[in-house]
Amino acid sequence: MKENIQQIAFRWPIGFKADGIHIGLKPDPQKLDFGWFYSTNPAQAAGMYTTNRFCAAPTALTKQLVSHHHQLQAVVANSAIANSCTGKNGEANVLTERKLIAEKLAIKPDLVGVASTGLIGAQLPMGKISDGIRQLKTAANTKVTEAILTTDTHPKRISLQFKIGEQLCTLSGFAKGSGMIAPNMATMLGFVVTDVALAPNTLQPLLQELTGKTFNQITVDGDTSTNDMILVLANGQAQNLPLTVANPNWQIFKAALHQVLAYLAQQIAGDGEGATKMLEVNVNSATSTDEAQQVAKAIVGSNLVKAAFFGADPNWGRIISTLGMTSAKFDPKNIDLAFNHLLILKHSQPVAFDPKAVSRSLQQARIVIDLNLHAGSATGQAWGCDLTYDYVKINASYST
Repeated sequence: MKENIQQIAFRWPIGFKADGIHIGLKPDPQKLDFGWFYSTNPAQAAGMYTTNRFCAAPTALTKQLVSHHHQLQAVVANSAIANSCTGKNGEANVLTERKLIAEKLAIKPDLVGVASTGLIGAQLPMGKISDGIRQLKTAANTKVTEAILTTDTHPKRISLQFKIGEQLCTLSGFAKGSGMIAPNMATMLGFVVTDVALAPNTLQPLLQELTGKTFNQITVDGDTSTNDMILVLANGQAQNLPLTVANPNWQIFKAALHQVLAYLAQQIAGDGEGATKMLEVNVNSATSTDEAQQVAKAIVGSNLVKAAFFGADPNWGRIISTLGMTSAKFDPKNIDLAFNHLLILKHSQPVAFDPKAVSRSLQQARIVIDLNLHAGSATGQAWGCDLTYDYVKINASYST
């Protein structure tokens, strides 16, 4: 299936426009902080959102819109200010943003989603927001992928192309996220757009399934944001016959969407606040997928594990003790473990290895931990990062 899907330089699918600008939400005028993207026609929409009970005003409103109408045409987003825990004023400001965007594009307000990320508790400066909306252009640049960033070190974006029948289709995604990542999704905004035509009521269940395997399998620090959101918009302008789950081409679209979500999830995990290394945990031979994913995420989420890998310390005991705290079924006398494909443990017994050689391997920017439970046939993956001094520095002064 993947041989039919090609990664290309980032581009917007047919019918999508976007722009990003600086409006003064961030003090550095070189850093963009406000943007939008939109389709020239209403698009089928699906979304997944924060599980935090303090759901930010823009997230709550967009969730309500997508749940009721299953359509969006435009999304406006800002960084620096989360518009969370801002009461009635925060809710009113979201409605104002929707209204102004709708008027500018001459569309219905119910087709406008709103997303924010940044400091909790601060009100949006609506004068700057209103001026910003007037400045946004009907362009097709990548600036909005930069405008949503907070403590991220770089934009996270990807484009794929593939054929559905005879029609060439494009699927593009971008995201932000660097800290407050777990237990579901992240302090993230993620957006995926495509020109593929889909049958009604097919996109939401697919996004829910794939989010469970991607964004819900990353962790940086065990905290959950109030603003998490992933949206997918499909405007149908590739003019393929609308895909149903029974259509053989459905699997091509599903594989492409999975690839985009997994790529963005891994980019977020690898760009954790202060991170120097990305950690990938592969759990094999578990009794169920749920248990495999539980184990993988527990390991990447352990502060002891994360600190050990920051120091390139091949202390495999950190992995074993974390595994032992999970509820997964396995025989403690029959576990295999490898770091970067170097065998460390076989049948729960240490294998002779050169600690210096393994430590040198753990100095790489990407570390792969393979764990075999010898308990079944299911597999699971999770991604995270190391825990560094800089993580503490960043979060010790986030609001000051």
